[in-house]
Amino acid sequence: MALLKTSCVFSSKALVFDDSSHRRCLTRKSFPFLVHELGKNASELHCRALDTPNSNVIKVGKSQVVQAVLSSDKEAHVSGAAISGGLRGKLNKVVLAYSGGLDTSVIVPWLRENYGCEVVCFTADVGQGLKELEGLEEKAKASGASQLVVKDLKEEFVKDFIFPCLRAGAIYERKYLLGTSMARPVIAKAMVDAAKEVGADAVSHGCTGKGNDQVRFELTFFALNPELQVVAPWREWDITGREDAIEYAKKHNVPVPVTKKSIYSRDRNLWHLSHEGDILEDPANEPKKDMYMMTVDPEDAPTQPEYVEIGIVSGLPVSVNGKKLSPASLLSELNEIGGRHGIGRIDMVENRLVGMKSRGVYETPGGTILFAAVRELESLTLDRETMQVKDSLALKYAELVYAGRWFDPLRESMDAFMEKITATTTGSVTLKLYKGSLSVTGRTSPYSLYREDISSFESGQIYNQADAAGFIRLYGLPMRVRSMLENGM
Repeated sequence: MALLKTSCVFSSKALVFDDSSHRRCLTRKSFPFLVHELGKNASELHCRALDTPNSNVIKVGKSQVVQAVLSSDKEAHVSGAAISGGLRGKLNKVVLAYSGGLDTSVIVPWLRENYGCEVVCFTADVGQGLKELEGLEEKAKASGASQLVVKDLKEEFVKDFIFPCLRAGAIYERKYLLGTSMARPVIAKAMVDAAKEVGADAVSHGCTGKGNDQVRFELTFFALNPELQVVAPWREWDITGREDAIEYAKKHNVPVPVTKKSIYSRDRNLWHLSHEGDILEDPANEPKKDMYMMTVDPEDAPTQPEYVEIGIVSGLPVSVNGKKLSPASLLSELNEIGGRHGIGRIDMVENRLVGMKSRGVYETPGGTILFAAVRELESLTLDRETMQVKDSLALKYAELVYAGRWFDPLRESMDAFMEKITATTTGSVTLKLYKGSLSVTGRTSPYSLYREDISSFESGQIYNQADAAGFIRLYGLPMRVRSMLENGM
């Protein structure tokens, strides 16, 4: 086997060779002769930098091969992985969830250095905006990736992930409409597919060890391909913050993103925009006016209200103001309408899955409109018992989604129940939008359980008011018996 999948470049420096029985000092001229002499045993060599006062020295011994570059004006630099692996092991090819930001740009060389692997960057378009996708391929390859895979998941995201949650009425802890929670499994699912397409044996993400997203990604990986290995650099490396990451990037010749670092941690997709960090870390602080990006300040919204009609079929929205649209197009339309009226701002302190509380601000204009519309239509189409059961299950449904258990059989079974009981939730709802407020002004359904001839205060043939007396006596019997006992009757 020939020596080096790796390569060594020398200037006026020396190389010390040690194979346990020999120790030699090599110059640029003598090194090729040593390689020829060693022949097949050369594959067992490894290089190790030694501290010397006046020169860069590399010690070569048995068992490993590591790339090394020496020059007259630079210190010894190890870049690359051993034949048997990197600093932490050996993987063949890794698919990395990639955004092009500082963290994921740094992860590319880190994976190569620590796992000796080829890195395929994967980016999902879930509606974060075209600006976020610009120049990604150049950034990925400049960081050391072999290729960039970009997939448009917007329609799948809305149709197969957002709409089921909408139909179920899933809201986490009374406020959160699960924007990030729904996006992670669709991205992770696409990563599993990409790993199969490119022949990868591992997947990686840039989630921190303090958040929920690491769980959401990895549970999806486990559910869809348990053979894939998962690498989470934030749980392994020594990088502790932005300055460390910048230093690592410079050391490995990774172009550092020149975009201004936001003081907030944000996540954007077609459903919402979340804000965390900076002054929001103190729950007592009011968010700054210039923080919001999807919605105008209600004080600055139009002085005239706007009415919007949502068409719904079997619990799922299909049209806006009579115009039928695809799931992603419909949501985009409502984001624009709701955003200009300041609809859908939520400020909450939530309980993360990992145990800590966190404060976040969410903008969900289109989603807020849709939730109000679907829930209002159910007031016509669902009876009392069904509605109560649905609402109780919606809490568990939301917990499962928040916790990353999208592909859990329990959620899938609950979804089948939701689909069944909302089969007749068809009709339209009209809402009034005005300076951050949303109110329902009308609802109609061909499957409405509301009967004017029964509900009217006027006398009717179906409901005999005299029947109420017997009903009340029977319904109140337990209370009457208890009272009799307490009064010695």
